[in-house]
Amino acid sequence: MLLREENVWKLCEYIQSQDQYQLEEFYVIFISNDRKMIPLWKQRSGCGDKPVVWDYHVILLHDSSGDQNFIYDLDTVLPFPCLFDTYIEEAFKSDDDIYPEYRRKIRAVRADVYLKTFASDRSHMKDSSGKWLKPPPSYPCIETADAKMNLDDFISMDPTVGWGSVFLLPDFVHHFSRRKETKGQ
Repeated sequence: MLLREENVWKLCEYIQSQDQYQLEEFYVIFISNDRKMIPLWKQRSGCGDKPVVWDYHVILLHDSSGDQNFIYDLDTVLPFPCLFDTYIEEAFKSDDDIYPEYRRKIRAVRADVYLKTFASDRSHMKDSSGKWLKPPPSYPCIETADAKMNLDDFISMDPTVGWGSVFLLPDFVHHFSRRKETKGQ
């Protein structure tokens, strides 16, 4: 999906309107790295067991109070939502299996903060002459009182930029996996 970040924003907006879950239980997850080349498996645009290499990807994490956390990835062939541990094993695999320059970093932003702070003028969807690469959505651009475009602050994996916390993949897994108590035993 071309507007991953807006689709997840809309998903957060929907969750907030339903009153089934507290929005504070959700995190918007930006996946990228300094080279903007991250492999993910089990993606719709993938070919067989080969990964898709994204410049960045955006998913939603439900940090539930139950036994499992869940991932909502609008581009995956895995279940929607997908159990966190299953998603990590199937879509991320392990950093040990990829070259260091492709290792993923994760920015986790609470969904309520994301709804208040994210802005995109969709300029990244245009070519150098200003023409749309694909038709834009019919709804207006997402903006805040303070910003019309700050997507780069969310994609950046510099912890001094933007909102939320930046993790290396193993730290992210350790922080959000419900199996962390049993690992290494």
